[in-house]
Amino acid sequence: MAALLKLSAAIDRITEFVGRTLYWLILVMVLVSTLNAISRKFLNISSNGWLELQWYMFAAVFMGCAGYALLRKEHIRIDIIASHLSDRANQRIALFGHIFFLVPLCLIMIYFCWPYFLESVRINEHSSNAGGLVRWPVKLIMVVGFVLLLMQGISEIIKQVGVMLGVYVDPRTAPSTH
Repeated sequence: MAALLKLSAAIDRITEFVGRTLYWLILVMVLVSTLNAISRKFLNISSNGWLELQWYMFAAVFMGCAGYALLRKEHIRIDIIASHLSDRANQRIALFGHIFFLVPLCLIMIYFCWPYFLESVRINEHSSNAGGLVRWPVKLIMVVGFVLLLMQGISEIIKQVGVMLGVYVDPRTAPSTH
């Protein structure tokens, strides 16, 4: 179990790095949006490429930070139900959900997104919009996002089993000592 917990810690570090790096794209998106709006309004210059760039960055933040949200326990839960259950019951539900819902979903999405990405690269797919961007980067973002979410899901399973076996104390849920 110690080796698995080390693997989990390594995954957590990767997820933390990716999440903290990607959320800066929100600032970049705001700047791109602002400059695009200003150039369109005052200079009569516009490009669909700038709009698509914003969508790509949003996709990168959304997909790339999904694992980060899971790591920080900021994903959606039904707290009105969870608050009435014991810690043990919540641990079992979390483990069940990760194993039977999160991991299969990620595997299915990777399986189905990968060929679309490869085909997009093969044909050098471009947006049909005038001035639009190439499409393969956003398709790669989907694949990478689900890989990162899968990795974090595996990390969460390892930690959850460690908690249930009593060999790991999750600092995100442990009572504060101060």
